[in-house]
Amino acid sequence: MNKGLALFFAVVGTALLAAISYFMAAGKPWMAILFALISFFFIGAGFITKAKLRKDKE
Repeated sequence: MNKGLALFFAVVGTALLAAISYFMAAGKPWMAILFALISFFFIGAGFITKAKLRKDKE
């Protein structure tokens, strides 16, 4: 995975996790749950992308 793509996944993943903590503090549990699901799938997509790029490189 090139550095730009890795940085993208890291920054967006961190922002999604920060959004979860914000919505928990703001007293909006449904938004926190929504962003938890989105962050789970986004971080998973990052791992899938990394695995596919490694497999193509071999």
